[in-house]
Amino acid sequence: MPSLPPVDRLSSLLERFGVRAHLFHAGPLCGTTTFAAKEGRGFLHVLRRGEMVVTHSPRAGAPRKVVVKEPSLLFYPRPLAHNFHNAPAEGSDFVCATLDFDGGAAHPLVRALPPMIRLPLHAVDGLEQSLGLLFAETTRVLCGHRLLADRLFEVVLIQLLRWLLDHPQESELPSGLLTGLGDPQLARVLVAMHERPGEPWMLEQMAEEAGMSRSAFASRFKAVVGATPADYLANWRLTIAQAELRNGASVKTIADELGYANPSAMSRLFTQKVGISPRKWLSGQR
Repeated sequence: MPSLPPVDRLSSLLERFGVRAHLFHAGPLCGTTTFAAKEGRGFLHVLRRGEMVVTHSPRAGAPRKVVVKEPSLLFYPRPLAHNFHNAPAEGSDFVCATLDFDGGAAHPLVRALPPMIRLPLHAVDGLEQSLGLLFAETTRVLCGHRLLADRLFEVVLIQLLRWLLDHPQESELPSGLLTGLGDPQLARVLVAMHERPGEPWMLEQMAEEAGMSRSAFASRFKAVVGATPADYLANWRLTIAQAELRNGASVKTIADELGYANPSAMSRLFTQKVGISPRKWLSGQR
């Protein structure tokens, strides 16, 4: 069988569920610095020089103590309080940004990632060029430097996500969206569902998209993603529906976009999955 052409595994996901970075620190950190957890907010820290110790509270889901001895990225996709001890006290080789995920905890990446990711800077090809631009913007005051620094942080985040997708074994990610996108054949199906959620996806069509037999596709999908193809599609549609409801779309508009026969069909599935109707769910969000 000829090799399948590569697909863009991230753009359709991040276009629908965005992430916005906001630079809030550049320079030295003295003593112990605490970063509090806030709903819907993550952190991305870049240590370009020096060493430090990171601690987390018990039962936080992350290691109690992490010793960082080389230039590294520290990525917290979910709200998780953390403390930096003895961070570099000189120079401006340390920058931090908050990350606001559309939908907060419901963002697909937030659900798929572990509580904390630490990655040496040298592991990511091309990262040094992005960081060179980022640190240049944080050490001088030019027109628009904060906005440019925010966008550069988002570039760094995408480079980090690329690395996770391209190194599924080293990433040690739990079964889910990212492990599926790390599989070349399953990625084609996942991207197609992300881009065209309203299509009447059948198992045969999904298997054909992956270039696999039905049985082989269904077995691998469940093993790698941790859900059946039908369950994943239903949950993906539900995630989109919740995002569209928050943005003010009507149940009818959402049902049409996602391929449901009528608004009642979508409402029934929503209620089965969430436990309450779309209207009650939206009222609780407000």
